[in-house]
Amino acid sequence: MKLEGSVIFEEIPIEYTRSLQPIISVRDLTKVFGQDPEKALELHRTGRSKQEIYEETGSTLALDDVSFDVMPGETFVLMGLSGSGKSTLLRCINRIIDPTEGEILIGGEDIVGMGHEELRTTRRRKLGMIFQGFALLPHRTVLDNVAFGLEIQGVPAEERHAKAEEVLQMVGLGGYGASMPGELSGGMKQRVGLARALTSDPDVLLMDEAFSALDPLIRRDMQDELLDLQQRLGKTIIFVTHDLDEALKLGDRIALMKDGAIVQIGTPEEILTNPENAYVEKFVADVDLTRVLSASDVMRRPEPVAQCTAGPRVALHLMEEHDITGVFVVTRQRLLRGLVTLEAAAGAVKKGKELQEVLITDVPVVAPDASLSDIISLIVESPYPVAVVDDTGRLRGVISRGAILAALARKGEDINATS
Repeated sequence: MKLEGSVIFEEIPIEYTRSLQPIISVRDLTKVFGQDPEKALELHRTGRSKQEIYEETGSTLALDDVSFDVMPGETFVLMGLSGSGKSTLLRCINRIIDPTEGEILIGGEDIVGMGHEELRTTRRRKLGMIFQGFALLPHRTVLDNVAFGLEIQGVPAEERHAKAEEVLQMVGLGGYGASMPGELSGGMKQRVGLARALTSDPDVLLMDEAFSALDPLIRRDMQDELLDLQQRLGKTIIFVTHDLDEALKLGDRIALMKDGAIVQIGTPEEILTNPENAYVEKFVADVDLTRVLSASDVMRRPEPVAQCTAGPRVALHLMEEHDITGVFVVTRQRLLRGLVTLEAAAGAVKKGKELQEVLITDVPVVAPDASLSDIISLIVESPYPVAVVDDTGRLRGVISRGAILAALARKGEDINATS
């Protein structure tokens, strides 16, 4: 966002409304791999551990009574170490793997009980899958790869290619439709995989370690790309990762898994600041707080402010009374117009200038949900405080260097107190 003159210019994403009803409900989901799942379940009900069940039956308890809901438009992250069950859980949701027990409701319909034809229709129309290894068809062009789901649905070539071109533009690959997968970089291949999943316009995107095979810089770019697409499209996403920083960046809520069970579900800040047990505490011990805290966590009330209809003497009086060297200027509706400094206001009084003539409009501006890591870079580069502005242009808060340091220290103390 930038200020130009007295007008705020901002690219506002399309908002989406979340229903009160979950789009996916998982209930008491259990999966046993092995020759005798009934025996394994019987031992499990008597309280035997996963290791004890394996030693006695040779079967692996991969999922252990998992239950959760995912709301429309939510990015729900399944996180855990290797072997925690997160990828198995994701594959149960579209029945690449059949669960041993439990329910998976998608739009109110239990996918576990579906026949082959109904399951095939649900996969094609409601679910899109994006894999770590891209899973592109090497003998087909990028355009045909992206249009593949529509081809399976019987959509005519002209229509499906037009839709595929549109989505390629959306993911930043416009003009690459005639290329072959072997000619693309890893990040470009993953964009093709994302475009293929979006082309069929599914209700839910299932992403299994989708960015794990990418170099760190490309991986961050893809995370940003996904966040941008999510703001525009409002898709429901279930995202699997073992990377805590990735989970904190992408997730509206996170389900942390261990030994096939969900240990804790919560928002990124809830997981970080209120770990439910020692395992979660250890998992988040080394997290970068700047990736978790947002502008709304560290901002202070924007007081005092000067009305843009006021003169420089009023602004000067406010700064002298509150012992500050600058004050933000707003309209009666609290729309931000800029900032005036003590020196500029004093100079305007001497020269008989209006407040608008000495207004600084290139002040750093962020949204309330902006991450602290982004705010730090802004505040380092600018001599002015950061203004927190909502999507209507109203000033909601002010962030100074001292506020950031205080917030980091306070959160650090909160985490240590739970350890």
